[in-house]
Amino acid sequence: MKKRYFLLTITAILIFAGGYISGLLFSSNNTQQKIGQAPKSTKQLYGKTQPKLEKAKSNVLIGYVQDFRDPKTIDYSELTHIIFSFAHPTKDGSLLMNGEAALSNMRTMVQHAHQHGTKMMLAVGGWYHIEGGESYDYFKEAISNATSRTKLINELIGMAERENLDGIDIDFEHPRSQEDAQNLAAFTKILSEKLHSNGKELSIAVNSKIHSVAGTEITSVIYEPSMFQHVDHVNIMAYDGQWDGEYNAANLSPYPFTENIVNYWSKLFDNHGVSKEKLVLGVPFYAQPEDLSIKQMSYAAIINSDPANANRDTVNLNGTTYHYNGVMTIQKKTKLALDNGFGGMMLWELGQDSAGTHSLTGVIFNMLEDELTDRKQITVQSNAENANSN
Repeated sequence: MKKRYFLLTITAILIFAGGYISGLLFSSNNTQQKIGQAPKSTKQLYGKTQPKLEKAKSNVLIGYVQDFRDPKTIDYSELTHIIFSFAHPTKDGSLLMNGEAALSNMRTMVQHAHQHGTKMMLAVGGWYHIEGGESYDYFKEAISNATSRTKLINELIGMAERENLDGIDIDFEHPRSQEDAQNLAAFTKILSEKLHSNGKELSIAVNSKIHSVAGTEITSVIYEPSMFQHVDHVNIMAYDGQWDGEYNAANLSPYPFTENIVNYWSKLFDNHGVSKEKLVLGVPFYAQPEDLSIKQMSYAAIINSDPANANRDTVNLNGTTYHYNGVMTIQKKTKLALDNGFGGMMLWELGQDSAGTHSLTGVIFNMLEDELTDRKQITVQSNAENANSN
């Protein structure tokens, strides 16, 4: 019995001692975990790359409007920009408007445009000058030296600020020498810096640079390519080809002519590292008569004579044949511009468009909207794929 009790006692002591030691060890480890001394994981951790979400860019739809147009007749809803035409430079760098009526029209258009979220700009230059003759001689002189160039820039900046404009459009038709090109580039650079510092835009209207008949480059119009780095939009006047060579109304702005223009400007911008999104393809909203003694006719007048003319590019009226761009040609040109990475479309001149279902502005707007929808869908899909891959 004693031996049995002795063995039981020894066993109990050993069990108690083992439990006491285990408790101390557990307490020590538990304390270490509480103060953040957990054992290090052997798994290597990497920072997760967040997908870059890009917003689909909108295309521009720019409409030039002549200064005598009634602001109430303009449909502002489909345009991103309206360019009021024109302010006229003098040789000493001053700025002229076509009387109080033009100034009043511009002010009213600014109000209406902003109510529709449309930007309002002022074009300086044009083909004809308010004091007679071509605008070229006046504009050339104004930008030929630092004094008059600075004055003209200050006049334009002042006009933009006073009249709540969103920017300025340069319409120097056209630089005809290297000196002209360098002076225009210097003028553009300084004007760009001042406008952009005030949150305003700068665009420039340019010659098509392509001969409508030969399809070759027009070398009599000269631009300094570096200039295009300083502007927001380059509005290509891809029309008036009827004056190339002997007068031919059919060369106003046919589709093959436009193809050559798009190819030329695309290559030029690619070669000089300028974004093609700055390029804006211009289309005409007027018809050119084969009989030069007869005036041009608006697209609106052609549609008013017969709505079926919307699906044609020629029509016989007033004893002559008129050449213009109908709906299908405008659609083809818009697709051409978008397929080549252009930033949008420009039209001359908004007041000549037809209202209602045959509006060329509406045709372009719908195509640009469809393109934007496609871009958004592609962007959403791309963002989703990027997110999944990360």
